[in-house]
Amino acid sequence: MSTEPSAERDLDGLGEQATDGNTRLTDISGGTEGRSMASIPEYYAGKNVLITGATGFMGKVLVEKLLRACPEVRALYLLVRPKAGQSMEQRVSDMMTCKLFDRVREVNPDFHLKIIPISSELTQPGLAISPEDVERLSACINVVFHCAATIRFDEPLKHALQLNVIATQQLLSLAKQMQHLEAFVHISTAYANCNRKHIDEVIYPPPVEPKKLIDSLEWMDDSIVRDITPRLIGDRPNTYTYTKALAECVVQQEQDKLNIAIIRPSIVGASWQEPVPGWIDNFNGPSGVFIAAGKGILRTMRANNDAVADLVPVDMVINLTLAAGWYTAVHRRKTEKQKDERPKSALVYNCTTGGINPFHWGQIEHHVMSSFKRNPLEQAFRRPNANITSNYLMNQYWILVSHKFPALIYDFVLRLSGQKPQMMRIFNRLHKAIGLLEYFSSQDWEWNSENMSMLMGQLTPEDRRTFNFDVRQLNWPEYIENYCIGTKKYVLNEDMSDIPAARQHLKKLRNIRYTFNTLLVVFIWRVFIARSQMARNIWYFVVSLCFKFLSYFRASSTITK
Repeated sequence: MSTEPSAERDLDGLGEQATDGNTRLTDISGGTEGRSMASIPEYYAGKNVLITGATGFMGKVLVEKLLRACPEVRALYLLVRPKAGQSMEQRVSDMMTCKLFDRVREVNPDFHLKIIPISSELTQPGLAISPEDVERLSACINVVFHCAATIRFDEPLKHALQLNVIATQQLLSLAKQMQHLEAFVHISTAYANCNRKHIDEVIYPPPVEPKKLIDSLEWMDDSIVRDITPRLIGDRPNTYTYTKALAECVVQQEQDKLNIAIIRPSIVGASWQEPVPGWIDNFNGPSGVFIAAGKGILRTMRANNDAVADLVPVDMVINLTLAAGWYTAVHRRKTEKQKDERPKSALVYNCTTGGINPFHWGQIEHHVMSSFKRNPLEQAFRRPNANITSNYLMNQYWILVSHKFPALIYDFVLRLSGQKPQMMRIFNRLHKAIGLLEYFSSQDWEWNSENMSMLMGQLTPEDRRTFNFDVRQLNWPEYIENYCIGTKKYVLNEDMSDIPAARQHLKKLRNIRYTFNTLLVVFIWRVFIARSQMARNIWYFVVSLCFKFLSYFRASSTITK
């Protein structure tokens, strides 16, 4: 393993405290003052970096940030597989034409020359990397960022195990062959241990030994695996969190051979500041929910208004990831430097916001609705007006009244006009997606974030500005506003200049709603009330009670004054 000269300097003030067999750094008062160490851009200068999952949401932001903030990085090797009829070169080329890279393109139009795609397939033995590429990577790679994973909550266990665990094992095997590797950074999730209420920055014992599970499932038919999956995952909500916990164990098993860091982000959302506020490119997680609410399709969601919505902006996660790569490679504990040994424990960073700068689901609902009324989406189905409730029966009632009935009516109109009905299918998909999120929107967790705070204390003032992951600086209302605008601009590709027309469309929908409600009241009166003396008596009694209550309320207010 090669190290920079700066890696040989002492780190005064850093001690270690064992917790469940894991290491946490304490006593961070020393900071970086009085030390001569490479800054983050200086460290990555001249380095060859391997990135998995580079064409995914977080991977794209990681590539962009490295190229922009560390312009002297030598090369980025991206493991990419052919997909949907596109070669790996085409996929990387399409990625680089994305608006995300506009700022990099302005500074360095030839940035693409630093990007080297490597053909790979995570589901194949040895990641399907050719022997020539294995030799090439083994000879030059200095840092590995492992971002690739399946994030589908309902992924079949066998496939999730292959992508999240076995692929991680094989990448670690490749990493051990790399002659100049200085840091291996694994992206996990803060929900890997969601069966616990308090989660420290440690690697917890796995639910099962990964090798035993892999060997057991290898011979099983898919139908058998599907049947036993609920028993296997136990008190975890899905195969995603289950396999990410197993992947952490796999990474931990190599911590005495490699310099390892594990990043655990919570719910990763749109960018906060970089490269532009609100950048997002997918419907995953809260993005799809926001869009459905903005379109007026989603009217109700089961969640706890008072539960913390642990959103974290993608650029903050990436800034922490790059800083952790730098820290893992450059810093050595004094005793290990003297013995020329590698660190014996992987450092874990819980990248969350709830414990430091909490924001709740009820607040998110308010700000999302407000934002989409100011900046409406084009061709909304109804005016944005979603409600969050933790009551199961109330949620089912609103699903029936606000989702299924309108969908049936809309599909009926489509059939009459000779078109294919589609709204009920859309709502069924929406209900399935929301159902997968209920576990995370209905409860709270407490994440320890001491290592994240420690790492922040080790950065120079300049690096703190360039690689900012201080979640205390998040202004949530402003962030949610930019997030909603980002879904409009970057996911739906809508033009902001069309907002006046979209507002007119909302007014039209409002008028249609008022007209429909008026006709409904007239219909009910004519059919059910006007024809029955008893119904009229009940109606007049209720109306008179309302007037009496209003009169009493006004009189009480006058007396009080």
